[in-house]
Amino acid sequence: MENISSNKAKLHLVNVCKQYLGPNDLEKVEKAIKFSENAHKGIFRKSGEEFVTHPIQTAIRLAELHLDVPSIIAALLHDVLEDTQITGQEIKKLFGSDVLNLVESLTKLSKVRIKKSWFPFSRATTHEVPEFERQVETLRKMLVAMSKDVRVMLIKLSDKIHNLKTLKHLPEEKRERIAKEAIEIYAPIAGRLGMGNWRGILEDSAFPFAQPDDYKEVKALAILKIQDREVYLKKITQKVSRILKENNIKCEIDFRAKRWYSLFKKLQKYDNDISKIYDLIAVRIIVNSIEDCYTTLGLIHGFWRPLIGRIKDYIALPKPNGYKSIHTTVFCDNGQIVEFQIRTKEMDYQAEFGIASHWIYSEKKSSRLPQKDELKWLNEFNKIQKNIKSPADLIKSFEMDFFKDRIFVFTPLGDVKDLPLGSTPVDFAYYIHTDVGNKCAGAKINGKIAQLSTKLQNGDIVEILKKKSAKPRHDWLNFVTTEMARSNIKRYLK
Repeated sequence: MENISSNKAKLHLVNVCKQYLGPNDLEKVEKAIKFSENAHKGIFRKSGEEFVTHPIQTAIRLAELHLDVPSIIAALLHDVLEDTQITGQEIKKLFGSDVLNLVESLTKLSKVRIKKSWFPFSRATTHEVPEFERQVETLRKMLVAMSKDVRVMLIKLSDKIHNLKTLKHLPEEKRERIAKEAIEIYAPIAGRLGMGNWRGILEDSAFPFAQPDDYKEVKALAILKIQDREVYLKKITQKVSRILKENNIKCEIDFRAKRWYSLFKKLQKYDNDISKIYDLIAVRIIVNSIEDCYTTLGLIHGFWRPLIGRIKDYIALPKPNGYKSIHTTVFCDNGQIVEFQIRTKEMDYQAEFGIASHWIYSEKKSSRLPQKDELKWLNEFNKIQKNIKSPADLIKSFEMDFFKDRIFVFTPLGDVKDLPLGSTPVDFAYYIHTDVGNKCAGAKINGKIAQLSTKLQNGDIVEILKKKSAKPRHDWLNFVTTEMARSNIKRYLK
């Protein structure tokens, strides 16, 4: 039975690769499959399947995104240095130094294991702190490796997704640790890379094991409402389809329920009142052009009344992770409130797969690495962490700058900045430039003078008022949240 499983997976990988690889590249992938099979021969997972099925499945998910050949081969070999007698020299000789660098980076990352008692970060007890600090240092190395070559993290995320599928076969203690690690560490990384699809899969695969009681409660609360909603939305989407057809707009319309973990997080904000969740099931409209996006928005608003303040134009002002779409919430038939998301096919692919969407192969069968600005947040994080000496500060930096919820704030010229929730105008000033932070004398939020300690909200327009004589004050350290601001203030005060 196991052989059928691995053979099916192998055949599927080859068929997916055939869709975008030329004969020479395909031959390299097939060579790597055989190498991985031989290396892991006779080894089985706790689920009973052949071990080689795991690296093949990891590679399949990457091939479905049309990633480059070294990424596919590294995925197939990502466990061989740790679990077999194969050496780095053998990998380099057969598959090249690029593949070896990826495999070695992944082998180092496999040692990142966060104990379940360490979530969230602040809960490490005194006797655990030294080892905890070592783990946080390992996490730092992981993000540095990722900033050098984001393919390392894409392979790691694919590896995690497949491992989560076999969690039920592990002991309960191990299940909970791996599940929490997926939710607390890897899902936010996928989110920062703009990979909404992978983030959702990681969270929903881990949720039943990380928080089984919450998972059951959310499902019990929502499942009947979702079923009723689907019946209602079938009628609504038929109407929208007819309206757009009458106006010569070609479209694809579907609707999908909010993912379980995402719903759980949103319910926490609304005291578990599910009637306040307007996007329990969101209607997604895919059209051919940006012009069609805005025309569709106008047609929907002409037919149903929109809710004030619930129109978000992420096409004109994309999120920093590249997400583009128009969101609008309207009063539909019988007064029921429905959220519509309107985007092009390219925007939809970007929303689902983020940074990985840049590896789509051209007709010349070549791919490109992401541009610098596409990983700006990661490069900035990398620069900040180099100046952090104290493990406690590093832990705080991870918690605030990387794993906390984000807000989107605008400059007066309309540039969007991505900051952690709880950020202040001082954090914003240092995010723009060190000199802007050091010369910050005041701030306007939405055109009005505001205190520098004010917590910024999503969508605020912030203007920093500078003076030559201004300088950082010690009391700023009491309210700034980002490590970028904190480290710059401390450096100036010294």
